[in-house]
Amino acid sequence: MLVAAELLPDISAVFQQYIIPFAWKALGAIILWVVGGIVIAGAGRVVRSAMTARGIDPTFSHYLNSALSVLLKIVLLVAILGIFGVESTSFAAVLAAAGVAIGMAWSGLLANFAAGIFLVVLRPFKVGDAISAAGVTGDVREIGLFATTIDTGDNVRVFIGNNKLFSDNIVNYSVNSVRRLDLRAQLAHGVDARQVAAALIARIKQIPNVAQAPGPLVDILEFNAAGTLLYVRPYCNNLHFGQVMDDTQRVISEVTGGLPVPAPHHVEHRAN
Repeated sequence: MLVAAELLPDISAVFQQYIIPFAWKALGAIILWVVGGIVIAGAGRVVRSAMTARGIDPTFSHYLNSALSVLLKIVLLVAILGIFGVESTSFAAVLAAAGVAIGMAWSGLLANFAAGIFLVVLRPFKVGDAISAAGVTGDVREIGLFATTIDTGDNVRVFIGNNKLFSDNIVNYSVNSVRRLDLRAQLAHGVDARQVAAALIARIKQIPNVAQAPGPLVDILEFNAAGTLLYVRPYCNNLHFGQVMDDTQRVISEVTGGLPVPAPHHVEHRAN
């Protein structure tokens, strides 16, 4: 009983000297993390709204907002460590040493970061453009610090490392005002190709969203065993590419529907 009575003051002293102060620090760190997260999110919304109001390009604003969010979270982490008595100067030295080690181990990540800066500065594409690069075709949703987000035509979201994207050939379908569709129409032997071509041009010009300048092109591509092959090349804005493609194919089917069916022909010569 005497031993227990002697230990009680010691336990009480430990609680008062170590556990209770640590609990208060932990509680303060949790509160700071929650409040800091709310403040960072709010600051991101304010910066994004301000840049949108000033007409700043979404590509640059998204990239700057991501960088600002990472920077503020690092500052928040330093503040939380300061609650536990870790000085910022010591933390900076540790962070610098860790940065060198991480940089050597994650050189690819740093390459993605550098490539992201080049993508924003050189601007081979921007948010909202339709591109094809690194084996992926779709609409650009975001250029992040390390990866670019693309939504494909079948509504699949793909994340591509900026360095892989920047080092590959980039096809941008949205830069020019119009792009060309390349379709074909096979005619049978004996069908007047010029007459069919004129009918196709007249019908294609009536399709909604088909560009009138340059206008649709229809002419003879080649002569083959089945007859005459026409190329059909309307122009349209990339936003209407799918719709114009479907409507043009429908027009080709309607114009050539009542004509003889193309079939390969060959002539055999037999010696007597």
